[in-house]
Amino acid sequence: MQDALILCRFLHFCVVLVLFGLCLCRHALFAALLGRNGIGRNDAQLQKGLHWLAAAGLLSGIAWLSLTAASMGGNWQDGLDPQTVLLVLGNTFFGHVWSWHLGLNALLLIALLRPLATFWRLALSTLLLLTLAPVGHGAMFDGFEGLLLILNQAVHLLAVSTWLGGLVLLVLLAGARDTDKRALLLRFSGVGYFLVAAIIVTGLINVRALSGALWPSPAFSGFGLILSIKLAMVLCMLALALFNRLVLLDPQRPIGILKLSIAVECLLGFAAVAAVSLLGTLPPVLAG
Repeated sequence: MQDALILCRFLHFCVVLVLFGLCLCRHALFAALLGRNGIGRNDAQLQKGLHWLAAAGLLSGIAWLSLTAASMGGNWQDGLDPQTVLLVLGNTFFGHVWSWHLGLNALLLIALLRPLATFWRLALSTLLLLTLAPVGHGAMFDGFEGLLLILNQAVHLLAVSTWLGGLVLLVLLAGARDTDKRALLLRFSGVGYFLVAAIIVTGLINVRALSGALWPSPAFSGFGLILSIKLAMVLCMLALALFNRLVLLDPQRPIGILKLSIAVECLLGFAAVAAVSLLGTLPPVLAG
């Protein structure tokens, strides 16, 4: 049951992170470079992909709720029992947050299926992402301290989602014609510095709040081990991003090599999300 919950968390996090990141990068970060229909057929494929992502998010969100109910009830049948599921929704902090989360997911799916303004898609995808912030270790703390940790986690999610969604969009545009790929990469690379800084700072704040130290102890066992693996993946992504920047700053160098580099960076990002999915089910080691 625990393995199924971890897998479900991973799938849902990936979907919601990429969904917001794609919407933000396509309609805000890269909008001036791509134009309204700057990627032609690829744009239609992107819109269709957003539809499927929203549907996958709703299904995986319902599955997460069902698995949580099964975990609290102690057997698989409780996950399919409407009364148990309603008890989780109405009597737990997770349930209260998840009611809003699923509702926003459903509204976003409707917004993507209808010709609504871009503003509403961005707003709904942002709120959907932010309702992931209170889920997990942030619920350990009450009052003002808990609110600050949730806000910190929200900033962390926004930065991670923009970085990961931008990478996915760049991979999708690798074969697109009539797009200035170097300009797109330079724009994303410039923003990437701020994203990486936000990810690292907010990540360290999370670790300090959850473990009571700069790094959990033991550092290479349980919670500390998975956190170390996640950090290693983020550092590898940062190294690849710096390599990409060096290639881009030299106009004489072909950018073809960047396709592989960006794809690997994207895969490392999803691997880091997998580590986060596991971390959310492990108790942090508190100092002392």
